[in-house]
Amino acid sequence: MNFSLIVCTYMRPMALRNLLNSVNEQTLYPNEIIVVDGSLNDETSRLISHLNYRHLKYFIVDETNRGLTKQRNFGIKKVSETSEIICFLDDDIILENDYFEKLMMTYHIKRAALAVGGYIKNEVIWEKSNNTDNSDKFYFDGWIRDEPSRFKMRRKFGLLPDTPPGFLPTFAHGRSIGFLPPSGEIYEVEQIMGGVSSYKKEVFEKLSFSTYFEGYGLYEDADFSLRLAKIGKLYINTDAQLYHHHDEKGRPNMYKYGKMVIKNGWYVWRVKYPKPSLKAKIKWHATAILLIVIRLSNIFNSRQKKQALTESLGRLLGLFSLIFIKPKIN
Repeated sequence: MNFSLIVCTYMRPMALRNLLNSVNEQTLYPNEIIVVDGSLNDETSRLISHLNYRHLKYFIVDETNRGLTKQRNFGIKKVSETSEIICFLDDDIILENDYFEKLMMTYHIKRAALAVGGYIKNEVIWEKSNNTDNSDKFYFDGWIRDEPSRFKMRRKFGLLPDTPPGFLPTFAHGRSIGFLPPSGEIYEVEQIMGGVSSYKKEVFEKLSFSTYFEGYGLYEDADFSLRLAKIGKLYINTDAQLYHHHDEKGRPNMYKYGKMVIKNGWYVWRVKYPKPSLKAKIKWHATAILLIVIRLSNIFNSRQKKQALTESLGRLLGLFSLIFIKPKIN
């Protein structure tokens, strides 16, 4: 099965090099690697000029095609006609050496799959369940992990998600695929992370990444996944593993990030539920407000006081703006 890898990068030359080194050690190597660089300087291009990886194609884009969704759409247009699967990886990822082998195997096991996501193994500590009932823990499929404080608070207010991990609740604010355990199983979902994803090439004959999500593109992957899930099956293979190192370079400031959390979150919710019930609307707003309060509390109980304040202000402005101007759903 021929497959292509697209890496969209922005101002992270060292992270990109580490990723490509891990790709170079794969038991199953991509038929082509397409790097789409939106950097504002030439550090990445100078790095690439000294690298010697097989099947590597490098493109630097200008303002017209800069931004995560635009760079992804640009990369798709450069994919070889013989490619059957298109994979995407964030530039701050490091792969286990059998990642692509396990990922491609999923398409043979799940013949109906239109998309398959990989599994980030370094963000959450999971253990086999001890069959106790502890509200400080989250249980799933025989595994257990710590329950984040925001979900503990949501439990007290009756605002826990009403769907399994990887599915969007009726009032959004769901559990991400980070709540799926490292069981080695393949789970059906309706959301996959764009930075650790793969799709059958035929998908892009019908869909493209929305340019509504400009720049950093928070939740653009959720938007694309939810639209794709209306057409066919999506899966996470928890045996296709990698590490996400969250490089801080190239990220937006926390004020802009806070606004995106609210406005892009609302947009994605309405992509799945264009006409939510009154109860769902109340719970969406109640959850958004509760999460703002929790983030504000980080001003007093964390070391990153400025980040907590600026993100909270961004969230508040984003929520207030929805009263007057709601994003148009494409």
